[in-house]
Amino acid sequence: MQNKEDGLVLKSTGSSYLVRTKDNRAVSCKLRGNFRIKGIKNTNPIAVGDNVSFIKEEKAEQGFITELKERKNYICRKSINLSKITHIIAANIDCAFLVISLPEPRTPLGFIDRFLVAAESFRIPTKIIFNKTDLYDEKCKEIHKKLSKIYAQIGYECIETSAVSKKGMEKVKEIMQDKISLFCGQSGVGKSSIINVLEEGLNLKMGTLSNYNNKGKHTTTFAEMFPLSFGGFIIDTPGIKEFGLIQYEKEEVSHYFPEMLNLLSECKFHNCTHTHEPECAVKQALEDGKIAQSRYLNYLSIIHNEDILLKDWMLE
Repeated sequence: MQNKEDGLVLKSTGSSYLVRTKDNRAVSCKLRGNFRIKGIKNTNPIAVGDNVSFIKEEKAEQGFITELKERKNYICRKSINLSKITHIIAANIDCAFLVISLPEPRTPLGFIDRFLVAAESFRIPTKIIFNKTDLYDEKCKEIHKKLSKIYAQIGYECIETSAVSKKGMEKVKEIMQDKISLFCGQSGVGKSSIINVLEEGLNLKMGTLSNYNNKGKHTTTFAEMFPLSFGGFIIDTPGIKEFGLIQYEKEEVSHYFPEMLNLLSECKFHNCTHTHEPECAVKQALEDGKIAQSRYLNYLSIIHNEDILLKDWMLE
């Protein structure tokens, strides 16, 4: 006898899925061979955070996902090996936390802005966590002051944290309560350390820095969602070296830079790319110091489809 149930995907390995049922059971599932999602070309048709239906024989160890429910949102990046195919990181997110580090490994500005563009394009509210503040030297403090001013003025809440001193953790918990929260960042920025402080029973693996290039080692292979004792869920994602954006039309990229979006109606041309056009309100704001030069340069790298992370010239 087959039983049909609904559930929430907690873990995806690409070939199997862990689904949490409404009565809090964890069921291992696979996809039927003919499972397809119309109109979406992804490396992973089902992602962590998806609401699904599945069937399972009464005595079987494994179920089969039969339906994907409509997504509220999702965030994806370009597949590493297939440039025209996307990889969905997670779905149905209430809040994203972008964890960055100013001590080694320093998070490049290009990575920050590419992630924020992706989150804006899918209407996912995002907070920026400046982690490892206990390791700040005078130079880090100066950089932090510059960056927090840039992003706070745009409208992104910036939170200072330290997994060692537990600084900022109660603030993060308060925001996360009863929500599905996504934690994302490059390898080595301390995501797992933060999550272990927020929910001590998880004991996620923590990595060390590679001696070769001071980049973080990957300690999370697949995105995974965990229930929280104080309400809600947290999604831990694999450390990402780069954040390759899906292809946007040039004219729409500025819509995902909030400080540019507010000025679009003041440009002479409705399809202004803010590069060479006369009477461009964005270029004028840049000249007046109302738009950060780092943000504008990252905007240019995105519209020109350059897979590079902006050199942090302003931080040297």
